[in-house]
Amino acid sequence: MNELMKKSIRTLELTSVLEMLSNQATSAEAKNLCLTLTPFTHVEDVKVALSDTNCAKDLMITHGSPSFAGIRDPRGAVMRASRGGVLSCRELLDIASLLKCTRSVVNYRGDEKKYVLDSLFFTLVPNKYLEDEINTAIISEEEISDRASSALAEIRRKIREKNGKIRDSLTKIISSPTQSKLLQEAIITQRGGRYVVPVKSEHKTLIPGITHDVSASGATIFIEPMAVVNLNNELRELESKEKAEIERILAELSSQVSDHGSALEENFNILTRLDFVFAKAKLSFELNGMSPDVNDKGETYLKRARHPLLDKRKTVPVDIRLGMDFDTLIITGPNTGGKTVSLKTLGLLTLMAQCGLHIPAADESRIAVYDKIFADIGDEQSIEQSLSTFSSHMVNIVAILKEADSSSLILFDELGAGTDPVEGAALAVSIIEYARGMGAKVAASTHYTELKSYALTTEHVENASCEFDVETLRPTYKLLIGVPGKSNAFAISKSLGLPDYIIDKARGILDSEDKRFEEIIESLEEKRTALEHDLQDAARLRREADEIYRRAEEFDAQIEHDRDAALQKAKAEAERLIKEARAEAERVFDELADLRKKRAKDDNYRQENEARAALMKSLNDAEGKLAGGKKRERTAEKPKRPLKVGDTVELVKIGTRATVLTVPDKSGKFQVQAGIMKVWANISEVKLLENTGDTSVKEFIARKTVELRNVKISPEVDLRGMNAEEAIDTLERYIDSAFMAKLGSVRIIHGKGTGVLRKAVHDSLKTNRHVKSFRLGTFGEGEHGVTVAELV
Repeated sequence: MNELMKKSIRTLELTSVLEMLSNQATSAEAKNLCLTLTPFTHVEDVKVALSDTNCAKDLMITHGSPSFAGIRDPRGAVMRASRGGVLSCRELLDIASLLKCTRSVVNYRGDEKKYVLDSLFFTLVPNKYLEDEINTAIISEEEISDRASSALAEIRRKIREKNGKIRDSLTKIISSPTQSKLLQEAIITQRGGRYVVPVKSEHKTLIPGITHDVSASGATIFIEPMAVVNLNNELRELESKEKAEIERILAELSSQVSDHGSALEENFNILTRLDFVFAKAKLSFELNGMSPDVNDKGETYLKRARHPLLDKRKTVPVDIRLGMDFDTLIITGPNTGGKTVSLKTLGLLTLMAQCGLHIPAADESRIAVYDKIFADIGDEQSIEQSLSTFSSHMVNIVAILKEADSSSLILFDELGAGTDPVEGAALAVSIIEYARGMGAKVAASTHYTELKSYALTTEHVENASCEFDVETLRPTYKLLIGVPGKSNAFAISKSLGLPDYIIDKARGILDSEDKRFEEIIESLEEKRTALEHDLQDAARLRREADEIYRRAEEFDAQIEHDRDAALQKAKAEAERLIKEARAEAERVFDELADLRKKRAKDDNYRQENEARAALMKSLNDAEGKLAGGKKRERTAEKPKRPLKVGDTVELVKIGTRATVLTVPDKSGKFQVQAGIMKVWANISEVKLLENTGDTSVKEFIARKTVELRNVKISPEVDLRGMNAEEAIDTLERYIDSAFMAKLGSVRIIHGKGTGVLRKAVHDSLKTNRHVKSFRLGTFGEGEHGVTVAELV
């Protein structure tokens, strides 16, 4: 890039935009990339740069902004480590910071590949092991952790012990009633890394030791007592070992950095690049920017473009076209009307797009890519070179025309100004014609009427003007393409109080051609204003018509939706009713079938209940016999054989069985266990049990119980016609039988009547241990005339 191009970039204030960009970056290297960014000159390069910015912006919308805090340049440290150098704590902490940032950015992106920048994200190589090793070993720039190695921890433990012993020895000296009088102060201090005590100079011979320092006044001698000399020596040795171990740890970590040096440098380069790209995305959000379509056909169309360095709340957007149906744009209008801002907006937004930055413009904007962009804007007066404004501009224009070619954009501000108007206008036309002849795209601002006429009469040259409101004497800053501008000098002078006769005389001085041209422009302006109002009205009516059409379509769609919904609802309701009717019919059929089966089994249930009653009687008789046998009083008997451990005996006095734990001693005492209790008994208090004689009864009860459980029990009992006492007796026997038969639930028929029998049944069920819960019957079960009980 030559100096003339650099000068034009400064003139168009791209450097200010790049400063805004650098403020969005985090790392120093990324900030430098922002500040040194230059425009690309090939369309494909521009598209790639804009694509990166688009991708970063999309990622920020869906994932938020990644953190690039902690990016540190590792290149110097890696180079030193690769040459065998030992890195400092600060350098190693910077490496750990870089690795942490790498891991954070990798976690931010995840595993799914679908973005343009994924080639950068997935090239990053995190190294959690090295990161943890450094962070574990190094606490700060000046401190190594005890956890860095077991050897270092042991050395420091010994150092603490030695320090403690030295302090204990010195404390005895400064605490001694006799020796403390010899000291200047009762304190322990250090000189040259060795522990000493301050001794009065007149008593220095009374405390044997090594003198390390003397106070400025000579009144205090700092002596290392002989009692701690050896301890101090040992401490110095330990400190040397500590230093050597720290050097070893740092050397080992430095070696690991060297082993991973290329990966660290690659991570740094990628993170810097990502930081730079995301800075472009952040700037896009700040400017409310968009990605323009770029082309190499020289076609530029900026819709509602804003200058990025002006307050976006106050800036009036402009529409600028160039390179489509005309290659030269002549902008006219009053001073401070926005001509220069329009030129700068065109040049600056083109440079921004070629740098891969989003531009503050509306969608569908497109920009041509140029090899060279030149600008002659502003006051170029040079006192040092004794050049006037005109001469300075001309020097710049001469240089531009030498460099310009068919892939150039040239911006002229106030072309031909600063000299005789007639000659200046002629020069302006000639310069524009020369630039056009080389194929360059040109945009120029001027006050000259001759350039307006030139634009009206020359093919592919278009007039444009910055609108001015005569009533308020303020520019509107709107750029109107296709309409030449008026100077409005007479109108402005009149509104400011210049007498009419002076203005009328000035009008008379104008030649007829100038008058006619101004009248044509005024007429065109009036027609343009009227046409613009008509277009606004037409656009408003079109919007209203579109809104009415949209509402009508929504209304039709809503009606169609409601009709379909009503049909679906009616169909679903009909299907539900049919399904319920079928279910009810099937339930009734099932109940009729159950009634027929129950009627056929009534006789069988009666016989089974009688058999159950007989079995229950036999069981009761057997239990009675067993109970009667237990009531027989037992007396102690002398065992027929000596007792041994494990025998079963009966403690006669309490009628409890126990197991023999020890054999009887000479006095007849022995230990037995009854349940969880261990007691001592005498052989005269027990009876040896070998055969209980109750086996037949137990077998009878077990057999009868099995038989009873195998008897078929009806799942319901009918108590209707019984009084409360009879019904409860029958119910309790039935519940016992149902429980033995392992029925889960039973149905008790008591009828509706007055409710007395139902209450008696419920009261009995509440206290029956075999009943888990009960409820009244539901529809189809007998309702209030039936109770359904759940058994445990």
